[in-house]
Amino acid sequence: MTATVTDGPVDTLLTRYRARTMATLLAELPTGGPRYLYDLVADYPGRSGKGLRAALCVATCRAFGGTDDDTVVNVAATVELFHNAFLIHDDIQDGSEQRRGAPTLSARYGVPVALNVGNMTNLLALERLLANRDLLGSGTTWELVEQTRLMLRHSLEGQAIEVGWIRDNACDLTADDYYRMCLKKTSWYTCVYPCRTGILAVGDGRPGMDRMDRYGWFLGAAFQIQDDVLNLVGDYARYGKEISGDLWEGKRTLILIDFLDRCTPAERERTVRFLGADRAARTAPEVRWLHRRLLAYDSVAAAQGHARDLADAARTEAAAALGDRAESEDGRFLLALADYVVDRSR
Repeated sequence: MTATVTDGPVDTLLTRYRARTMATLLAELPTGGPRYLYDLVADYPGRSGKGLRAALCVATCRAFGGTDDDTVVNVAATVELFHNAFLIHDDIQDGSEQRRGAPTLSARYGVPVALNVGNMTNLLALERLLANRDLLGSGTTWELVEQTRLMLRHSLEGQAIEVGWIRDNACDLTADDYYRMCLKKTSWYTCVYPCRTGILAVGDGRPGMDRMDRYGWFLGAAFQIQDDVLNLVGDYARYGKEISGDLWEGKRTLILIDFLDRCTPAERERTVRFLGADRAARTAPEVRWLHRRLLAYDSVAAAQGHARDLADAARTEAAAALGDRAESEDGRFLLALADYVVDRSR
């Protein structure tokens, strides 16, 4: 079904909040300087992304009594800068070739340039975070710094878990292993962190933060599973990343874990051998074979079912956290995101 807010789709508020956040973010980036630096910091934010994290930050702030003034937009811009730094570094680690329908920075300019741009993006995010002292005061700014520290720690630990599985060719993982990784790698920085910073931007304590944490955990996990699904069955023109890229990279998705748990011994042996090879040694016929087996075992459909259950749980938690605020435009948006993240095509 199509999730709606007021008279339009969820995309309406996503577009509105993304546009304002990105306008602020891009307008305040440094100019000039060395080649291959500040102009490339603007590259990923300038591409056509969803703006989910910025929208979560602004909508949560507004739903809990704040406004979409310069204060929360600055916070949302900080969230987006950290996000884009992660994307640059992720693309390097994964050897990805496409991002939002265009070559990745590492594919176009090389790893040294991309790595430096990612580091600068993190620095600019930190500077913008500290700039909140003039808008929110030193106490709230310090809380935002602490939330950022937590987000970075969880995200980096989650990334370490995932790359460790690939390096060690881990093939005996369970769904619980995947969810623990997902909580750290995706839920924290995609949903929990934007919601927490949005609430802090209200400047009135931490209303509803515990239940919004649970909302963020469930929503982020549903988002990640749908991303895994789209990587296999999405339309490249809308998805914007290479189809089957997760298979080329050897990522341990819930889909792959389900298949390894139910496939024949011969299929498992072939898959383990495939996953144990370096990316450069993997071949297109082997990727196509594994892709077909994942579909034949309905592992994709099974994952979609889990994503739907998580989305339903996210909606329940948001409704409880919002109370009467659930009837506001932003409250309805937060609830409708539960359907959006599992119905989206990009």
